[in-house]
Amino acid sequence: MSLTFPNRSRSYDEAGKRIRFVGHDGMFQISFSVAADAMTKIQPRTSADEAGYLATFDTESSVIRDVASKAYGRTRKSMYVLTSDDFG
Repeated sequence: MSLTFPNRSRSYDEAGKRIRFVGHDGMFQISFSVAADAMTKIQPRTSADEAGYLATFDTESSVIRDVASKAYGRTRKSMYVLTSDDFG
């Protein structure tokens, strides 16, 4: 199976300063987080607050999901934290 993202929901984790979202590989749910610093690397004009990070996630979701898919393809874990290094 390949990784898909049928659920477009995402949420901001204030304590962890990251955006959370999920993907699915068949019946398995894979958890992803994107660190806030990665959001500002993807879109330098991102406001450093929840609304800004979520807006950037929404406009750049295809790039973020592509990076998530590549990370999953390399290691097949159940949880990933994507950082600014992943978007180099």
